[in-house]
Amino acid sequence: MTEVIKDPGEVPVVVHSKVTGPVAELSFLRKALLFAELAMIAYNDEDEATRAATAAGFPDVTLFDNDGSQAFRFRNQQDCIIACRGTEPNEWNDIQADVDAAAVLAETAGKVHRGFKKEVDDLWPELETALTDNDAPLWFCGHSLGGAMATICAGRCFLSHIASEPSALFTYGSPRVGDNAYVNHVELDHYRWVNNNDIVTRVPPAWMGYRHAGQEVYLDSAGKIRKYDYVRKRMDRWRGFWRSLRRWKIDHFSDHSIHRYIDAVLSAVLQERTDVRQGQAPGKADDFASPAPPTSDAPVASDTPPSTKAESPKTSGAS
Repeated sequence: MTEVIKDPGEVPVVVHSKVTGPVAELSFLRKALLFAELAMIAYNDEDEATRAATAAGFPDVTLFDNDGSQAFRFRNQQDCIIACRGTEPNEWNDIQADVDAAAVLAETAGKVHRGFKKEVDDLWPELETALTDNDAPLWFCGHSLGGAMATICAGRCFLSHIASEPSALFTYGSPRVGDNAYVNHVELDHYRWVNNNDIVTRVPPAWMGYRHAGQEVYLDSAGKIRKYDYVRKRMDRWRGFWRSLRRWKIDHFSDHSIHRYIDAVLSAVLQERTDVRQGQAPGKADDFASPAPPTSDAPVASDTPPSTKAESPKTSGAS
């Protein structure tokens, strides 16, 4: 079932997810679609976001907004989801947060990106208060800057008096957030989606000491979920790069669109639906997510077209 939320003069918001029971009972791919769509919905104003989230099965919507840093709480009778808003190109605070890449001490452990930390600092007191008495399963999601913010928020929950710890974290096109000590401090189910040549997933650069958190779920140049090794991923990224050049485009930027992620996950969900009708069981997280290898402070070699960096080692947790 697809719902279209449309205001005059605005781009329609298309929602494919419709949750009627606990999120935990959804298949991994249906969870991924739901969280990608909620991350997309978080880019909208409160009224439009409320209508779109209600269509997805979450009628209780609260916007947290402080000095341009924003996150939504989406709730129903079973679950509570925090979706952090990603970068808005016309928001000066977002631009400042993205470029302020100095590493500073984190509340949890190690060091974290100063700009991302400040975005969360602006929201955290109000967000923490709102979640203190939450006893429902708690989930976090976000795209781009929102993915980085969701990573930091989820980690802070383990230091807080919040009643329920995060059930899982789903991020899409997220930049690197902190160093090894930071991303390994908390054991958390974190699924970090990366779409082929998405440039935002390459920054801040690994040579600055930044590492990715969570298990990577990689979308290849055709939008299919793949568990590729280093060499095959490098080849696929070049394939996507040259394919985009033939269309006079640079996919490093177009691959970052949250709609590209949603389209790919939706395609996988529809295929899963067909497979289930034919008697197959839905795939589990480990069928799609690459295991997190041991971390290292060694430099990460380039596996991408010129002027970009490779994926850094994936870590086991997030904070």
